[in-house]
Amino acid sequence: MSTTLAARRRAALSALIVAVASVLLLTTALARVADAHGNIVDPASRNYGCWQRWGGDFQNPAMATQDPMCWQAWQADPQAMWNWNGLFREGVAGNHQGAIPDGQLCSAGRTQNGRYNAMDTVGDWKAQNISTNFSVKLFDQASHGADYIRVYVTKQGFNPVTQPLGWGNLELVGQIGNTPASQWTAETGGVSIKVNGTAAGRSGRHIVYTIWQASHLDQSYYFCSDVNFGGVQPSPSSSASPSASPRPSTSPSVSPSPSRPPSPSPSSPPPPGGCSATYALTGSWPGGFQGDVKVTAGSSAITGWTVTLTWANGQTITQSWGATVTTSGSTATAKNVSYNGSLAAGGSTTFGFLGNAPNSSNGAPGLTCTPS
Repeated sequence: MSTTLAARRRAALSALIVAVASVLLLTTALARVADAHGNIVDPASRNYGCWQRWGGDFQNPAMATQDPMCWQAWQADPQAMWNWNGLFREGVAGNHQGAIPDGQLCSAGRTQNGRYNAMDTVGDWKAQNISTNFSVKLFDQASHGADYIRVYVTKQGFNPVTQPLGWGNLELVGQIGNTPASQWTAETGGVSIKVNGTAAGRSGRHIVYTIWQASHLDQSYYFCSDVNFGGVQPSPSSSASPSASPRPSTSPSVSPSPSRPPSPSPSSPPPPGGCSATYALTGSWPGGFQGDVKVTAGSSAITGWTVTLTWANGQTITQSWGATVTTSGSTATAKNVSYNGSLAAGGSTTFGFLGNAPNSSNGAPGLTCTPS
C-alpha cells in the first residue's frame, strides 16, 4: 500500500469518527431537551403564570404596570417563560439545600446558565387566592412520574413582597412518595397529579414551594407559586385550572423576534351568549410557526366552544395544546378540552399549536367561534 493511499484512509477514518461523535453529541443534547417536561400549573408557578397570562402578548407595554414582576422576567430572558418546563437541576442526589443557596430557591440556584434568575426577584408577584387546605397540580408532559413530590409553604410572618426566600422560611405541609406516571391523571399532552397541603395558621401573602424529584433521572424540579391565603379579591389567574395546556417542549427553541410583536387577528366584540376568537403569531422559523388563539365568551356564560381556522397559504397544524384539533383541507377545527370549555361571561382562555408553513406567506387564519 502506498504512503499516499494509507494517508487518505487514515484521513477518511478520522472524518468518520468526528461525524459519529457529532451525531452522538447531538443525540445526547436532544435527549436532555426531551427530559425537561413539567411545571406546577395550579397555583401557577412564577414562570408558568407569566407565560399563561402574557405568552400571546408578551410585548404589550401594559404588562409593565399591570404585571410588573412578569414584565421584568420577560425583559430579563423570554426563554424562561417559553421554556417554562425546564426549571430543574441534575445530580442533586436529594441534597437540595446544599445545591441551592438561600435567595435562589425560585431559580433552582440560577440553573440553566441563569435563564431563570428573574424568578428570584423580590417584589409583588401576582398571587392566586387559595384556602389553607389546598392542593398543587403538577403537569408532566413526558410522563416521568415521581420519586417524590414535596410541598412547602412559607411561615407566617414571612413577606414575599419584601424578603428573599430562604430554606429557613419554609415548612413542609404535604408530600407524596414514589408514584409512577401510570397512577397520574391522563390529560391532553401529558399527565397530571395533585398533592394536598395544609397551611394551618396562615393568612395573607405566601409562597408555595414545590420540589418534584422526577423518576427517570436524578433530575429535580423547583417551583415558586405566589398565593394569598384567605384573600377575597379575584385571583389573578383566571381559573383554578390552567387556561391552556402546557406547550410541548419538543417545539423548536425559537423565541418570537423582539422586533416583531404578535399580530392578533381582528375580531368584533362577542355577541350575547356567543364567543369570539383572536389569533397571535408567537414564533416562526423556516417552514414552521407557533400560534395562540384566545377564546372569549360573550355577555353570557358558555359551557364549551369550537373555533374554526381557515388558512389561506397552505398552513397546517401539526401539534396542539389546550384544544383538540382536527384538519380537513385548509380548515382546522379546534374544540375545547375538559378544563377550559366553561367560561364565565366575558371570560377567556387560550389554546396553542405548532404548524407547518410551506409557502413564503404565513398570513393569519380566518376565525369563527361557536359556543356550546
